[in-house]
Amino acid sequence: MGAYIAVIVVSVIVVAMVIILSLVTLSKGYGYKHKIDPLPDEEEKKESDSDSDEEERKEEKK
Repeated sequence: MGAYIAVIVVSVIVVAMVIILSLVTLSKGYGYKHKIDPLPDEEEKKESDSDSDEEERKEEKK
């Protein structure tokens, strides 16, 4: 009878550890900042926006 209780206790501990480690892993995964390359259209748009911003600053200085 005592062996059954020991097996149940060990099983509960193992299940609890697996759940805790799974939650920690998921939390770290969602916290990771993924970096992707911008789409070509967005890159061209950003370059054209920065060019127009520079032209506006030059005009303001005059």
